[in-house]
Amino acid sequence: MIAQQNDSASLPKRYRKYIEFSTIITLAIFVLTFYSMPQFEGEQLEQEQYIPPIENIEIPPETQQFEKPPPPARPSVPIESESEDVDEDLTIEETDFEEFEVMDEPPPPPENAVRFIAYDEPPEPAGGYAQIQKNVVYPEIAREAGIEGTVIVQAQIGKDGTVRATKILKGIPKTGLDEAAVDAIMRTTWKPAYQRDKPVTVWISIPVVFRLKSN
Repeated sequence: MIAQQNDSASLPKRYRKYIEFSTIITLAIFVLTFYSMPQFEGEQLEQEQYIPPIENIEIPPETQQFEKPPPPARPSVPIESESEDVDEDLTIEETDFEEFEVMDEPPPPPENAVRFIAYDEPPEPAGGYAQIQKNVVYPEIAREAGIEGTVIVQAQIGKDGTVRATKILKGIPKTGLDEAAVDAIMRTTWKPAYQRDKPVTVWISIPVVFRLKSN
């Protein structure tokens, strides 16, 4: 009975020793296996970037070419040029400045020269330009001679509508028609010219027609 108790008491101790021993052997085998295995070193591949070569291409500058204009056409008809032969006997007389006469300066313009004045509304005869023809008295001399024509009179119409001055621009002298045209304009009542709603004195050209009535 005593021998059996010793064997059962030593069984747990032996089991524990077996476990420890097997654990040590397993760790030893694992360590030996780890160190005995060959080590693989990965080769580091260096990746090189491909850089294409750069080519330098010279571009010639753009030049704009202008076409030359054609030469002028020669005249179809030949022109005779002056003779280049100089007469040896030809001489130039000497100029005598003592006989040179100083020319008078041109006369100044007349004081009563016509001065243009701008206007918005031109002067008009009362009753229209037909009223001037009604006031025309045909001269007997021109009537008997059968003289006809148009006399252009330049008249100055004042602010009050009166004719202040007249000039003959185109007349028929020595027939009495010039005087008859001026007299017809003077006897006509005028409306003055206006500039910005104000009456102004201006010069205008008035044609007066002389026509004989056919029988």
